[in-house]
Amino acid sequence: MFLIRQSKLGDVPTLLKLAQMVYFINLPPNEQIIAGKIDQSTLSFGRASGKVKEAKPGKARKGPQAASQYEGSDLFVFSMVDTDTGTVIGTSQVRSHQGGPGNPNWAMKISERTFRSEPLSYSSTHKVGKLFGDESGPTEIGGLIIQPSYRGNAARPGRFLSFVRFHFIGMYRRFFADRILAEMMAPVSSSGDNVFWDHFGRKFIPVKYAEADRFCQHNRRFIPELLPREEIYLSLFSLEVQNVVGEVARETVPARRLLESMGFRYRGMIDPFDGGPHLDAPTDQVELVKKTRSLPLVAPSAGRLNGHGIVSVLSKEGEFRALETDYAVEKGGIRLGEEAIGLLEAAPGATVAFTPVAPVENDDATPEKPAAKTAVKNEGKSVGKNAGKSAAKPTKSAGRGKVKA
Repeated sequence: MFLIRQSKLGDVPTLLKLAQMVYFINLPPNEQIIAGKIDQSTLSFGRASGKVKEAKPGKARKGPQAASQYEGSDLFVFSMVDTDTGTVIGTSQVRSHQGGPGNPNWAMKISERTFRSEPLSYSSTHKVGKLFGDESGPTEIGGLIIQPSYRGNAARPGRFLSFVRFHFIGMYRRFFADRILAEMMAPVSSSGDNVFWDHFGRKFIPVKYAEADRFCQHNRRFIPELLPREEIYLSLFSLEVQNVVGEVARETVPARRLLESMGFRYRGMIDPFDGGPHLDAPTDQVELVKKTRSLPLVAPSAGRLNGHGIVSVLSKEGEFRALETDYAVEKGGIRLGEEAIGLLEAAPGATVAFTPVAPVENDDATPEKPAAKTAVKNEGKSVGKNAGKSAAKPTKSAGRGKVKA
C-alpha cells in the first residue's frame, strides 16, 4: 500500500536524490532550497489545520530560503511512502496562489492577425505572441516525481500522487483560487536545450535555457525587463520553432491527456521561455474537488466496504496522511478497514476527508504514465538514469509562475 503524507525535513536526502536524477527546477538539486520549501510546506499544513495562525496576504517573505513571493501563497509538498519498505518513492505539490497583484505570473498569449490585400485578392494569417502578466493568482499544481521502478505499477501510485492535490484542494477549498493552472513542459534536447528559447528568449537574455530558468528561483522581474512587450510574429521563425509552440514532448502526452480528461484546457497561453502550453480549469468544475467531503470516523465493524477512493486525516498538529483505499459511508460517519485506520493514525471521531475514485481496475480514464525524460513542468515526473538529459523542469516557487519546488 502507498501512504501520502506531508513532506518532512527527514525526506530531504531522498528528495535531493530525486532532484539529481532529473532536470527539474520544481525540485532543484540544492539541499538548502529543498529544506526551505519543506519548511514553508510545514507552515502551510499548520495553517490549514489551525495550528499556525493564518498569514495576511501581501507580506513579503525574507531570507534566502523564502519559497514564496508573497505570504498569502501557501505551498503544500507531499511525499509518497511505500508502506512495505517505509521508503519515500515520490512527491507532488500544490501552491495555493501562484503570483498575485503586483507579482504577475508570466506567460505568452498566442493570437492571430490576418492581413488582406483587395487588389491582389490575397490574405494571410499569422500567429503572434505577446508577453502577458497574469495577476489573478491561480492555484498551481506541480512537482510530481515518482521513482522509475514504480512506473507501471498495478496500483498506479502516480495517479494517487496526482489526485491527492485535488483531494486536498477540496478539503480546504477556501485556501485556493477559483482556477487551477498546470504548466506543461515543451521538448528539451539531450543537452538540456530548448528550441523556442534558443530562437527567441536567448536573443534577449544571452544565457542557456537552464540558466535562465534557474534565475527565476530568485527573482522574475527580469522577464518583463528583458523580454519584448510588443507582439512577436511567430511566422518569422522557422517551422522547427513554430511546430513546438503550445506542444508537449511525446512522452508528456499521457500526462496532458489525464489533465484534459479532468477538464483542463489549453487556452492559447504558453511559457515565454520554452513555448510549453499552460492548461487550466475552473477549480469548482474539477470532479475530484467537487466530490470531496468530510465525515467523522466510526469504529471498525463487520460489513462490506462498498466505496473506494482517497481518504485522509489532517490532525490538529498539522500532520497530513492519506491513502487510496476502500471505505463505507454509513449513518454517523465513514468506516474504514483496520489497516487503513492504523496507517492514518486515526481514532474514532477523527474527521476524515474522502474523495470517491474509481478502483484502478475500473478506471477508464487516460492512464497517467509520467515521462522519464519530459513531462508536465510542474508534475508528471518519473526519473531515471537518463532523465536529466532531456527532462522537464513540471508544478519554481519563486519562479515565473511555476510551482518549481
